[in-house]
Amino acid sequence: MTNQDSTQQEQTIHQHFAPCLAEDWPRLPITRAEGIYLYTEDGRKIMDFISGIAVTNVGHNHPKVVAAAREQMEKLVHNPVGIVFSEPVLKLAETLPAVMPGGLDMFFFGNSGAEAVEGSLKMARYVTERPVIIAFKGSFHGRSYGAASVTSVKSKYRKHYEPFVPGVYFAEYPYPYRCPLGDSDEIVTGWSLKSLKDIFDHYADPSQVAAILVEPVQGEGGYIVPPAGFLPRLREICDEHGILLILDEVQSGFGRTGEMFAAQVFDVQPDILAVAKGIANGFPLSATAARSDLMSRWLAGSHGTTFGGSPISCAAALAVLEVIREDNLLANARAMGTLLLDGFRSLQVKYDLIGDVRGLGLMVAMELIVPGSDKTPDGQAAAKVLEGCLDRGLLGYMAGHDGQVVRLMPPLNVTRAQVEQALEILENSLQALG
Repeated sequence: MTNQDSTQQEQTIHQHFAPCLAEDWPRLPITRAEGIYLYTEDGRKIMDFISGIAVTNVGHNHPKVVAAAREQMEKLVHNPVGIVFSEPVLKLAETLPAVMPGGLDMFFFGNSGAEAVEGSLKMARYVTERPVIIAFKGSFHGRSYGAASVTSVKSKYRKHYEPFVPGVYFAEYPYPYRCPLGDSDEIVTGWSLKSLKDIFDHYADPSQVAAILVEPVQGEGGYIVPPAGFLPRLREICDEHGILLILDEVQSGFGRTGEMFAAQVFDVQPDILAVAKGIANGFPLSATAARSDLMSRWLAGSHGTTFGGSPISCAAALAVLEVIREDNLLANARAMGTLLLDGFRSLQVKYDLIGDVRGLGLMVAMELIVPGSDKTPDGQAAAKVLEGCLDRGLLGYMAGHDGQVVRLMPPLNVTRAQVEQALEILENSLQALG
């Protein structure tokens, strides 16, 4: 890209795009993408280790996915589900139960993760006839009103939007690195569940709680992996009080954690599952999923969509499922995730600004702190590391309340050589900080 082209791009962004849409980082001008690579206007080849924010799980422009979408596009572009039905949406609804956490066999298809969360919340309140939703601090569930009402990772996502949907309370998420009482699994889980009990005792009787909504791995919050016993214990509490358990797997779903869903990693059965992102590898599609005995009580007219269940997106989603199965991508995600996490741990030994490393499958992160401090988060250092990586041909992304977390989420078919190259770039970027 020439200086003139770059200036023109900046002018276009500032003149024609809402800042809340376009003024993110790094505003990289690309012309095409293939597999793990982005190709820029000035001829650079960038390793995309964020997969479009955990969307292109089988790589950009996977030929099988593109072919399925193209074939469907030539047949039918749009079907308002309920008025008409096409083969792809019917086949997807028949195929998904085989890969879902046991028992989830009925679906409402939408277009985005926020829509899947909105649908989950509405259905929970509708079928239970209870008003209260409990979510967790540090959560991110989307930016529409209902989804923003249960989001708490940063106050800027909520600024100027009060009042939110009422009846929402927040418990502590089990964050081992920043639990004030200690970092053992027992202590961290107990700390979180005590905050939940405090809500029951002081704010919302359990008989009034429709659902507890939780990310099995917090995404925007910093790729925080809870202790293994946390979600099963949450399941027990929900069963005890007749509360529905909603898992937001918008970012962790469709192989990202090394299993199809994080629910399967933690061996927990949700009542409702919200999914999107990787389901169709870049084509807009989401789903609110539940058991038929539950979702069948969400009656006609109580929710709806115009574009949800697009035949093109559903055809792409069917191809994604085939690619994950045929190419054994779950096993590759586990193996490459272990390689990436081990690399992070090796870097942590060398660089004292790396306070914590964590991950599950190909959701891997390092949390940067001010060296010698009491875990003071260092978002500026994280930004510099990410800039250094981009300069060297690797795209990562930030997370965490202060932007202090460097997270990587490459496609599930990433190779050993690509992971090793990414680790080398990351170390060079850390070295450059001095």
